[in-house]
Amino acid sequence: MRMTGRIPHSGMTVDPRNAPGPAAPGRDPITAVLDRYKRVAVVGLSPKISRPSYGVAAYLKARGYRVIAVNPHAELVFNEKCYATLEAIPEPIDMVVIFRKAEFVPEIVKSAIKVGARVIWMQEGVTHEPAARRARSAGLEVIQDRCILKEHAKRFVSEGI
Repeated sequence: MRMTGRIPHSGMTVDPRNAPGPAAPGRDPITAVLDRYKRVAVVGLSPKISRPSYGVAAYLKARGYRVIAVNPHAELVFNEKCYATLEAIPEPIDMVVIFRKAEFVPEIVKSAIKVGARVIWMQEGVTHEPAARRARSAGLEVIQDRCILKEHAKRFVSEGI
């Protein structure tokens, strides 16, 4: 039997057997996710430097994350191949960061489950509770309506960004 516990105010559920990082007092679950999962597929990553998805992905790359672009309308982002779907990515994915409207989230979650991702991260302004429940039921951790750049900076950057 799989036991999970909902983390208050975080929008995520953690399976205690697969909890990200040690269960140290005062360690919040978002910090644990950011510490543990380093291969990130960014769905909706634009090759345009003026777009928020580009800036966030560049920030993550600069901090040692492996960023994989997912956008069926782009060929290259950061001079690396951009994939049309999560299923087309030829390497394991830890986290799926979603820069798409909420209406697209259920299909993205379905794909993330299929490829064995561990975390669904819906960017600021993106929530979809039925899809989040589906992901949690499949054992994924879910974070909704949070900017991964802002959350990382709050926890790991001592100087302003």
